[in-house]
Amino acid sequence: MAPQLTLSAQRAALEREWAQWVPAGESALGRSSGVRAEVAQSWLRSLRTVDPGRDCAPESETDIGPKWAESPLRGPVSELKDQLHSVADDAGYVAAVTDASGTILWTYGGPVMRRRAEQVNFAPGGRWDEAHMGTNALSLALRTDRPHTVFSAEHLVAALHGWVCYCAPIRAADGTLLGVLDLSTTWKRSHPLAMATVRTMTSAIEAKLHAATPAPAGMRLTCLGTGRLMRDGTPIRLRPRQLEILTLLALSDDGYSHERLHYAVYGDRAVGASTLKSEMSYLRRATGGDITNRVYRFTTPLSCDALDVLRALESGDLDTAVRLYHGPLLPDSETPGITEWRDYLAVAMRNAVLASPDPHHALTYGEAAPDDIAVHEHALTLLPARDPRRAVATARLHSAQRA
Repeated sequence: MAPQLTLSAQRAALEREWAQWVPAGESALGRSSGVRAEVAQSWLRSLRTVDPGRDCAPESETDIGPKWAESPLRGPVSELKDQLHSVADDAGYVAAVTDASGTILWTYGGPVMRRRAEQVNFAPGGRWDEAHMGTNALSLALRTDRPHTVFSAEHLVAALHGWVCYCAPIRAADGTLLGVLDLSTTWKRSHPLAMATVRTMTSAIEAKLHAATPAPAGMRLTCLGTGRLMRDGTPIRLRPRQLEILTLLALSDDGYSHERLHYAVYGDRAVGASTLKSEMSYLRRATGGDITNRVYRFTTPLSCDALDVLRALESGDLDTAVRLYHGPLLPDSETPGITEWRDYLAVAMRNAVLASPDPHHALTYGEAAPDDIAVHEHALTLLPARDPRRAVATARLHSAQRA
């Protein structure tokens, strides 16, 4: 374990940085500081929504019991509870599992650590995403999809300066982010092996999660920026028209009657009804017969990147939306239904990004919208003067203006 003096010195240095930059707010954080860049950037984002003087995490508005009961993480975590309990008891940690939004679903710790955790609502129902609890290991892991350690005064909220937290994301077999595993303790117990433990336990949870996944891994439709269908990890050869039909079905909760789908695909063109029926017959073979007859819809949900973006926007999760948005919906398609959905998604994404005070959103979305001058200007407006990312935003703006 690191010498106590070293840990004390680290904490004292961070406390000085926190006292210098955080109370001064956004204007001060635009200048150079001695904290890690990712922490300083998180402080900057967090200060727009989080009071550093708050004493605990806000409570979820929904009942966590049913949510945990239905979570795919419940089974693997329950199977590994003995190991998780042992880690928490032996090393004096409190363990926590969240959902993908950063709401804690499960915790375990000894009596002392549990009481400390409950004081800051590090407990089921507590909301620990960046927008609600500022900079912490859970929020950084969710935002960046990478493991993170946050020590003492690197936390934005002063009530957490006595803590050190180690966290790693948990992913489903198809790569979907399900939540995070966190181990937290007092700063004096900080240990370099704690992150290795978190990674090991996360891998064990994912292994059990993936083993529990039925053998057919299902289908994944990609239609943002390009178009392809994967089934059980194998690409399925489809014509552009068939990809358009699958995209329309994926984006519709209610399905399509034959007449409505015919118009969405062909518009006013004189195309016989048998043409669409032939396409649907082929698609049923390609998808294993997962499309119903009377009303065209999937019998089981089709995993689709455009649908994931749509749901993220509807829930206000712009971090996820910009991460998944890789370009316009089937950009080469002129099918009426596709062009309507393409415009809807593009307008929704663009307006959300331009309304966001976070430069990360404009920078990430800017990759998929290289010609959007307003987006690049928005990024430059939000970025501090010495932020190295300004070079990227400036170059994109220059290219867009010359286009």
